[in-house]
This record gives sequence, structure tokens and C-alpha cells, in this order.
Amino acid sequence: MDANTFIQRHHHLTLNVGGAQEDYDFHTKILGLKSVKKTALYDGEKPVYHFYYGNDHGEESTLITCFPFRQLGRKGRRGTGQISTVALSVPVSSLSFWEKHLKEHAFEVNESERFGETLLQFKHPCGIEYELVGIEDDDRTPYSNGVIPTEYGIRGTHGITVSVSDVENSDEFMQHGWSGKNRQTDGSYIRYEVGKGGSGAIIDFREEPSLKQGSWEYGEGVVHHCAFQVEDFAVQDNVKFHLEGLGYTDVSERKDRGYFDSVYVRTPGGALFEAAVSKPQGFLVDESYENLGKSLQIPPFFESRRDELVGFLEPLLY
Repeated sequence: MDANTFIQRHHHLTLNVGGAQEDYDFHTKILGLKSVKKTALYDGEKPVYHFYYGNDHGEESTLITCFPFRQLGRKGRRGTGQISTVALSVPVSSLSFWEKHLKEHAFEVNESERFGETLLQFKHPCGIEYELVGIEDDDRTPYSNGVIPTEYGIRGTHGITVSVSDVENSDEFMQHGWSGKNRQTDGSYIRYEVGKGGSGAIIDFREEPSLKQGSWEYGEGVVHHCAFQVEDFAVQDNVKFHLEGLGYTDVSERKDRGYFDSVYVRTPGGALFEAAVSKPQGFLVDESYENLGKSLQIPPFFESRRDELVGFLEPLLY
């Protein structure tokens, strides 16, 4: 088995955002994504929400997950060594609708073109850069609750942009360690694709030597990591051994994240990547399809503290 061929596509993107209500409204009411899961992050003394947004079932490569850190007063610092931009796929015929929709909700929108794709640039309320990229043939099924017409709905992730001070080491990592192929350039951008390629499998790097190093810890306003789907534990193990065999020693052990299992690697450019294996039941492990994402899920070992935790977290209006 060659681990260098088994990174399939994005699994999810995880962001450190600002206010919980602000983030929930942005993703569900402005972008029209489904609330797939509401849980909490327990890494630290005080919990914060962990929101999952995606399509109807929370399919891999449609997922954005968010930690709202404003309540704890923790701020991130943007710079190189981070994922700087989240790009989402929409039908190319919907771009005029989205431009009007975003402007009506007071977002500043700029149209641009890169790698032959037309895109709309705007920002999450906490400042993270977002793009909607017009795609002709994305067959992923969008979620629609009436906020956004189904024919205009977001299909899933398109790509990420990683800001680096020097692209050479990242280029070696992508080509030899992370299944990167179809290498292209457009100005200061270098693009790679994994798996079958196309929307949902794109990683762009932008060389920005004049920027200072960004922060890696939890804190509002920065992307935390990008997870990529792999088939099973055997493949995940092989990816880990492959990376370590190349000399990338900053690779984690497998971690159980409830709905998937994760192995993380700090890439040479600084961005955090993850190889994720979905649980067989996915997000239906603790909720039925009909109730998916409707209530706060607390792990069994914290259930005795439910009232305390709910009382601490920012009140949320659905």
C-alpha cells in the first residue's frame, strides 16, 4: 500500500471564530448550511461550543466546524504558517445571486479570478477570509431549508489557501507526503489536488514572505486546521508511517473525536493538517437523522456536569 496515494479529499475545516450566535447565524442564515452537530470543546479549563455545519447528512468535504472563542477572550494572530482562506463551491450560475445576497446583508464582496475560476471574496464576521467559487459540475447535494434556493446552494468545500513565507518545503511535503498532484501556478499561488481532484480536493499555497508568523493556539479569527478524508485505520496508519519515514516527526497518535478518528501533522509551512477516518454511523452516533444538530450533545463522561456546562456557555438562539 502506497500511503502517498490515499488522501482522498477534504473531510472538514475547523475555524476559531468569535461569538457563538454570530457564527451560527452566519453559517445557517447567511450561507444556508445545515447545523449538523452542536457539541463542545473540552481542551482546557473552560468549555467552548463546537459547531458543525454541512449538507443534509454532514457528508465529508461539506463540513465546516467552529470554536467560538470570544466568550473566553482569546484572540488569534493572522500571518504566515496558517490556512488563511476558506473556499466553498457554488454553481457558477449562482454567483450573481450570492453577490446580491451577501451585499444585502452588509458584507463587502469582491469578484476575482484565479486558476480560471471566478470567485467572490468576503469575510466571516470574525475576519477569516471566505471565497465562493463558481463551479460547473459539482454533484454534491446541497442542503436547503429555504434560506438559499436549492439550485444556488453551497455544494461543499472547494479549497483552502495556506499562507507560507517560503513555498519550497511545502512543495516537497505536498508532492511526496500528502498525495498532491496536478501542480499548477497562478502568480504567487501554487495549487495541488488530492484524490480524484476537483472541488473539495484543492490545496493552494500563497507565498507571502513579508508577513509575520501567525499564531497556532486557539483564538478568535484564524483557521485552526484542515482535515482530509482517508478510507480506514489501515490507510491512516500507513499515512502516519509514511510521513514519519520521510522525516516529518510532528505527527500525532490517533485521537477519537467522537464522529471520526484523527491523526494530525504540523506541515513544514506551519499549517495543521489532519487525516480523518469517519465513524461508520457518522453524525448519527448520538442523534437520529430527524434531530440531527438540534440540541447540544455532551459526551457521557461530562453528562453529570450538563447543567454547569450549559450554564457557562453563551446562550444560543436557534
